[in-house]
Amino acid sequence: MPEVIFGRGSLKHVGESCLRLGAQKVLIVTDNGVIEAGWLEHVVESCRDAGLNYACFYDVTVNPKDIETEKGATFYKEHECDAIIGVGGGSVIDTAKAIAILVTNGGKISDYEGVDRIEIPLPPLVMAATTAGSGSEVSQFSVIVDTTKKKKMTIISKSLVPDIAIIDPQTLSTKSARLTASTGLDVLTHAIESFLSIAATPMTDVYAKNALKLVSQNLRPSVASKFNKDAKEQMAMASLQAGLAFSNAILGAVHALSHAIGGRYPMLHGDVNAVLLPYVMEFNLLAAPQKFKEVAELLGEKVSGLTMIEAGEKAIHHVKKLSEDIGAPQRLSEMGFEEEMIHEISKLSLDDACMITNPRDVTFLDVEQLLKKAF
Repeated sequence: MPEVIFGRGSLKHVGESCLRLGAQKVLIVTDNGVIEAGWLEHVVESCRDAGLNYACFYDVTVNPKDIETEKGATFYKEHECDAIIGVGGGSVIDTAKAIAILVTNGGKISDYEGVDRIEIPLPPLVMAATTAGSGSEVSQFSVIVDTTKKKKMTIISKSLVPDIAIIDPQTLSTKSARLTASTGLDVLTHAIESFLSIAATPMTDVYAKNALKLVSQNLRPSVASKFNKDAKEQMAMASLQAGLAFSNAILGAVHALSHAIGGRYPMLHGDVNAVLLPYVMEFNLLAAPQKFKEVAELLGEKVSGLTMIEAGEKAIHHVKKLSEDIGAPQRLSEMGFEEEMIHEISKLSLDDACMITNPRDVTFLDVEQLLKKAF
């Protein structure tokens, strides 16, 4: 895990954090949403106060693409930068990491798809998360769309763990209810999948379980009001802890499927996860009933006197109800997913690294059935 600076107003520490890592000129990676919300100004001011030179790159879209990372790497070299700041959600932070790979290792970003393919150390990385969703600011993941193959590439490497992660809950006050719901359900998915992962450990379980409790108690009020500072702070902490859990335990079939879908459709990652999660949970219940019972308890369900399967079913119902309550999409077809893509998406998802740690073995026919149910 990186060094973590957490708390309201912590964005002001971005500049001195880079300075401590030896930076002289930083590339700030962000997007138009962060700029419009006014948070880039805070970062720029912090860099000025620290005496740092900087250049800003903001050509980043939802579900970031390989061509964007290549542009960013060229921009970094042209401006002779020596460190990178990412300010935004998962798309921005994943792009910043991918740029870092290219400026020291060269080649194309597709060369690094998979596990541990980065050979040369990256420039200093300081990531400031603004969405309470992806957990990328503390993880060893970067997920980038291959525009040629039209699929999301999962890049996993300890080299991608940032040096310093800054989480300022104040940045969440400018998010819409819609985005708050989507990113919050991404946090929930991270917590559940990392807890159920076959690579989970007692350490990752602590983070995953804490995140589950925090989401169940705070996501609804966080969606309900931009001004609920306590709920925003707790969701930021949930995202951080879920990020630490999945970075070490990896994920499961929900993310393998959502990566495959996200490479083809410009959908919000959290929305896709929200639709798929209950169906994948139903599929996985057979493999880990004891853990499902714990999930139900962590979500606040009363399970006394119930069998483990009955308790697990309560957990699944809770997840569905939470998603409905905060207005998340309930079907893939609502978001523009086409039924004729089920076969292709099923094939792509089986090659995703996240499928390896799913608690139940998954076949091509299993994936097809899951997608048909979610359609």
